[in-house]
Amino acid sequence: MRKTHQWEPSASLQSLSKRAEILSRIRAYFAEQNVLEVETPAISPSTVTDVHLEALTTLHTNPLSIVKTHLFLQTSPEFYMKRLLCAGFPSIYQISKCFRDDEVGRYHNPEFTLLEWYRLGFSMEQLIDDVDNILRLTLDTPICEKTSYSELFEEHLNIDIINAPDEQIVATCIEYGYENLVPEDFEAKLSVSERDNLLQLLFCEKIEFKIGKSRPIAVTHFPASQASLAKIDPMNPRLSLRFEFYYQGIELANGFEELSNSEEQKARFQVDNDVRARQGKAIKPIDEKFLSALDNGLPHCAGVALGIDRLIMLALDKKHISEVISFDFDSL
Repeated sequence: MRKTHQWEPSASLQSLSKRAEILSRIRAYFAEQNVLEVETPAISPSTVTDVHLEALTTLHTNPLSIVKTHLFLQTSPEFYMKRLLCAGFPSIYQISKCFRDDEVGRYHNPEFTLLEWYRLGFSMEQLIDDVDNILRLTLDTPICEKTSYSELFEEHLNIDIINAPDEQIVATCIEYGYENLVPEDFEAKLSVSERDNLLQLLFCEKIEFKIGKSRPIAVTHFPASQASLAKIDPMNPRLSLRFEFYYQGIELANGFEELSNSEEQKARFQVDNDVRARQGKAIKPIDEKFLSALDNGLPHCAGVALGIDRLIMLALDKKHISEVISFDFDSL
């Protein structure tokens, strides 16, 4: 007898109906705010250089040409959306499918839905309030708490992330049983990327699950070395204007007051690729069209990406991402 394959969707009709209702509410919010909905490509000849992100790839074979084009599925619509802003578009948002060559698990699926938006003239603080409005609208949460990355390390681990010697960071990691993740040749000095990796390890394993229990929390001012595409804090050049939102143990959003200097952005991309080379990872092609757009001029703005699937998990009190998407990775 022929084997019957599992074909049913991973989420129920009731869950997907509520998902549609939440998405409608989000779209209505942005319509009221005069934020324009846009669509941008899901494929690109370049991708992010971020050391901690890997993009899925595809190959375009043109039947009218002998040239085959290697393309990346987008990990986020960020670069294309900023190109729109550089071309004179107003504040914009997008609800899009994104892709990452990442783990499959409770909060992760290689294909996922991202809500990303950019507000012209907004500061980091104003965008944090905007994210809070979305959470209150969809999750009926109380007003969010605000704290900094540095304050959380002081409170939970007694570490001054700016001034603590590398030995203290390493000793704390060893104390918690992460000696296998400490660089083998460590004596007294970590590279910037090694220090960041250990700080993020401690943050994820020893801090993240303790915060945002009863109400959402916005964690601000990540180290400048973790700025990604964020501006450096003018009040403290060792910190960045980057924030993340957490609620009930889940990372929901990552946002910036956006960097607009193309030379600095290119330098950051090159640093990422240098780290990739040292770690034996593939060098990523830099998005030159994005840098050209920044040369033309990115208006002062702040932008954020929020995981829709995780948001809906919280809204529907679901324990696994498969329960809020029609077909998860295992049901393909």
